[in-house]
Amino acid sequence: MEKNKDFLEFLVSHSKRYGFIFPSSEIYGGINAIYDYGEYGVALKNNIKDFWWKSMTQIHDNIVGIDSSILMHSDVWSASGHVQKFNELLIDNKDSKKRYRPDLLIKNHVEKFFYKNEKKRKEILSRLYDCLSNNNLLGIKDLIHELNIHDPISHTNHWTDIKYFNMMFKIEDHRKKNLFLRPETAQGIFINFQNVIKSNRMKIPFGIAQIGKSFRNEIVARQFLFRLREFEQMEMQFFILPEEEKFWFKYWKNMRMKWHLLFNLGDEKYRFIENTHLPHYASLGTDIEFNFPFGFKEIESIHSRRDFDLIKHENYSKKNMKVFDKSKKNYFPYVIETSLGLDRCFFTIFSSSLKKEKINNGKIRTVLKIPSFLSPIKAAILPLVKKDGLPEIAKKLFNNIKFDFKLLYDHTESIGKLYRRQDAIGTPLCFTIDYDTCKNETVTVRYRDSMKQYRIHINEIKDVIKKETELKSILRKIHN
Repeated sequence: MEKNKDFLEFLVSHSKRYGFIFPSSEIYGGINAIYDYGEYGVALKNNIKDFWWKSMTQIHDNIVGIDSSILMHSDVWSASGHVQKFNELLIDNKDSKKRYRPDLLIKNHVEKFFYKNEKKRKEILSRLYDCLSNNNLLGIKDLIHELNIHDPISHTNHWTDIKYFNMMFKIEDHRKKNLFLRPETAQGIFINFQNVIKSNRMKIPFGIAQIGKSFRNEIVARQFLFRLREFEQMEMQFFILPEEEKFWFKYWKNMRMKWHLLFNLGDEKYRFIENTHLPHYASLGTDIEFNFPFGFKEIESIHSRRDFDLIKHENYSKKNMKVFDKSKKNYFPYVIETSLGLDRCFFTIFSSSLKKEKINNGKIRTVLKIPSFLSPIKAAILPLVKKDGLPEIAKKLFNNIKFDFKLLYDHTESIGKLYRRQDAIGTPLCFTIDYDTCKNETVTVRYRDSMKQYRIHINEIKDVIKKETELKSILRKIHN
């Protein structure tokens, strides 16, 4: 546990030092669980988005993309049930004045003290889920006292009663109707369902994909990028015949795991967890969990939302949300949802790729072994020394190739230090311009992961970068 804590601190420090993640509003003391993405962070984030977007809308000819607004009519959230049901339980410690989610207090306690006692662990969690299902708040508090759970700050068990807390951020509006920052992107897809059908002439089965910001007033927001108040989602709603629910649920469950495994972070770091406590709108559900520095946690969920959302929006809006099939029948299609947190996906890649390795003479290098097709910088062009015309040759080469790939030119330090910096930001290739370049137009190419070096002709540089970083070859594996 202490080792994982040290690694997480190293991760946070590295991400700030090298321009990946900055604490938001840091000069004013920061805001808990809100972060800014730096130069390399936003590049990596955009590359992940591009990979997901193409995996959905380019590879599948029956999935289209939209970008719905963050602010929507307040009735959208009444219809979806968010106004009434998008609540979390909260409990306060009277001494520390800190607020917690009581279900997480119990789960964390069980993981810490009963991880070897499977029978006891299941018994406690079963009682918790029964209380949650039956809205038995007193029973949850009794369980906290029975387990003698103490506040980690005050170390007391002086707890308040458990209450519900709505997680949507409310915006006061002059029209006396509240607006909300959306807590999910899915509803923007459902309210545009008929627009997409008519404008794209879509037929069942088909999907609508979207990437966008969501906002949740989390009670417990911590663990770096894992639980944020402002975050980005990559969601796809796939509309199907109701009788094909199980087929498409299995299809997308397997397809999404296949997508994650293409990062080559380690198959053993992923697992499926079947939902035993389904949301009110779902009939089937599973989570893809990833082994973060603090253990296995959800990264993506796959649910059958059935026809819940379309029926609700038809009832509230009085607009037709049904589809018409060949048998001349109007019906509500079912929906299979895949919902992935972009920030969490970023976290999985960053945390699994950052390593410390022993190299020559017992020295240690810090290297970010990001999948090359996601790397913020595809290659660095580096002169061996800052004289004898080598910087000029390197800069000319950089200017010729920068229209094809995202490159970096640097001559500010010794070549060894330049290599170390490129290792730290995850650049897969470095091309060094030296005195032999002047003689025979060859350069040294150095590979990040192996640190092996070869001489190649200048004319080969583009092909080497393309082969190492190409996305197309990864996309082809999705349907193989």
